[in-house]
Amino acid sequence: MSCSHDETAGLDGAANSREPVQLDPAGTAQPLTLTRNEEVSPGSAGPAAAELTAEFEKEFPGGPVIQVELRRPADVFSLTVLFGPSGSGKSTTLRCLAGLDRPDRGTIRFDNEIWFDAMRGIFLPPQRRRIGYLFQDYALFPHLRVAQNIGYGLGKIAAPERRQRIEEITTLLGLAGLDDRYPRQLSGGQQQRVALARALICRPRLLLLDEPLSALDAPTREHLRRQLRHWLVELRMSTILVTHDRIEALALGDHLVVFEAGRVRQSGSVQQVFSAPVDRAVARIVGVDTIERGMVVQVVDGLATIQVGPKRLIALAPRGRNAGRDGEVYVCIRAEDVMLEKRVANLSQSSARNHLLGHIRSVDREGPMMRVDLDCGFPLKALVTNQAYQDMELRERDEIVAVVKAPAIHLIARD
Repeated sequence: MSCSHDETAGLDGAANSREPVQLDPAGTAQPLTLTRNEEVSPGSAGPAAAELTAEFEKEFPGGPVIQVELRRPADVFSLTVLFGPSGSGKSTTLRCLAGLDRPDRGTIRFDNEIWFDAMRGIFLPPQRRRIGYLFQDYALFPHLRVAQNIGYGLGKIAAPERRQRIEEITTLLGLAGLDDRYPRQLSGGQQQRVALARALICRPRLLLLDEPLSALDAPTREHLRRQLRHWLVELRMSTILVTHDRIEALALGDHLVVFEAGRVRQSGSVQQVFSAPVDRAVARIVGVDTIERGMVVQVVDGLATIQVGPKRLIALAPRGRNAGRDGEVYVCIRAEDVMLEKRVANLSQSSARNHLLGHIRSVDREGPMMRVDLDCGFPLKALVTNQAYQDMELRERDEIVAVVKAPAIHLIARD
């Protein structure tokens, strides 16, 4: 998507959209700004920090209604991840923010600009929102060389400045020396960087990335994952990114918005959402491996004793809504938080650790890791390195001790 500021393109886009927009004295479509009493609420100490706010609905025939509530800072660096399974509404949300899709109801505002307001009939076309957008398939022009693709969104600027801007962004993204190549002559990683350079070169206020790494092979994806975060931090570019990959979300994001069936289920820092999902659905989406029914039987000094099948676990006492009705909870344990020991002589519980005697049901390879399915009186999954698997000589039906620290167990109310 071009982030052109070309006035002719802006006027044509506004005319073709057939939607009300604000015109400047020259007749150019401009963002409709909020009035002063909309910017600052009565009694406030001063103008609020600039932010993107979106509350809208989008309907699809025969599909779920996409319902979005999103509020993110617009004047400081932040990388927000829209996360969830395929078909949950992530990409639709991104397209509505970009102006590529029009919601059916609601509003979208950026700082003091109204991008969309269904009640007032306002819909600002994409080219007037000053955003950068990276499509899943990159959408490079096959007949244009690298420099031409990158500079496409710059519009009418002087040739020396155009060359300087292209040189700056190609140097930053490691594309120097590729200016005269066509997209077909580039690797997947190089194509991704060209598309990113095109989105960044016009210095957008907001960058929108739709599954930016999904089309890459695993080694390239891993390399560019690290690089992408570095580039965006260096540019201080506020970004919203769509992904269904947990590793990508953890590596890139500051803030996580979890979608399911068209609705936002949880929003918070990446660490907060992954470590403390608000309900069973979110726990499954963020990849909690063990989710079992339990019952709080007692709470002493901030530690809860939980009955799970025939076993009792020690966990941090649940608070607020996670206390559960009549002590009924879901017990959530991540596989990477389960340690395995071969020795079974001493199984005494401590206040900080649970020692669970069980046996191995199956072992499966997951890249450099081994996933171990256990029966400890209830199903439990562990994730160990291949080296640990070999050193411990783990085999199916072996007796094993699973060790889980109390703080690693997250409890969710079972209402």
